[in-house]
Amino acid sequence: MAGRAAPKVGVLALQGDFREHLLVLRELGADAVPVRRAAELDEVAGLVIPGGESSVMDKLSRAFGLAEPLKQRIADGMPVYGTCAGLIMLADTVRDAIAGQQTFGGLDVVVRRNAFGNQNDSFETDLDIPALGDPPMHAVFIRAPVIEEVGPAARALATLDDGRVVAVEQGVLLGTAFHPEVTDDYRFHERFLGSIGR
Repeated sequence: MAGRAAPKVGVLALQGDFREHLLVLRELGADAVPVRRAAELDEVAGLVIPGGESSVMDKLSRAFGLAEPLKQRIADGMPVYGTCAGLIMLADTVRDAIAGQQTFGGLDVVVRRNAFGNQNDSFETDLDIPALGDPPMHAVFIRAPVIEEVGPAARALATLDDGRVVAVEQGVLLGTAFHPEVTDDYRFHERFLGSIGR
C-alpha cells in the first residue's frame, strides 16, 4: 500500500470474534476500526462482519440503529466480507433462522444456519480455492453455516469434497462459512481489501 493512505475499514463489533478480524486487517496494513453505530459506519470504506451468533447480531444491529444504514451501504456497493455468522447476515435467504430473524442481505444465496451441528461438530479441512491459487487453504469450521443455493448473481469460490458450497463472491461482497481469521492464511482478507476502491 505504499504511496497511498491505508483504507479505513470497519469490523462490525456488536458481538462475536471481531477483535481477531481487527488484528488481521491491521497486520495487512489497513486502518481497521470497530463499528457499533451508524456514525462509525459512515467513516469506513468497507466492512467485515465476523463470526458469532447471527440472531444476536441481528437484534443488536437493529437496537443500535445500524441495520438499515448497513443495508443501504451494501445496496450502494460498499465492499463487505462476512465469515460464518457474517455470511448468514449477508445472505438474502436463511434456512433454520429463528422466528423474526432478519439479515442485511446482498448475497444472492440461500444459507442454512448451523448446518454441521453444534460446537462439538466443528472441524477443520483443506480447501482448494482456484480464485486464490495455491496452496490449499486450511479452513476452520465452528458451528458453521453452509450455502445451499447460489443464485445467478453470485459465484461459488470453494466447496467441500461432498460438493457443499462454503465460500461465495458477488461483486464486492464476499462470504465464507469458515474462519480464516483464526489461521495464519489471510488471502480472503486480502481479497476483501483489494475490492475497496475497485
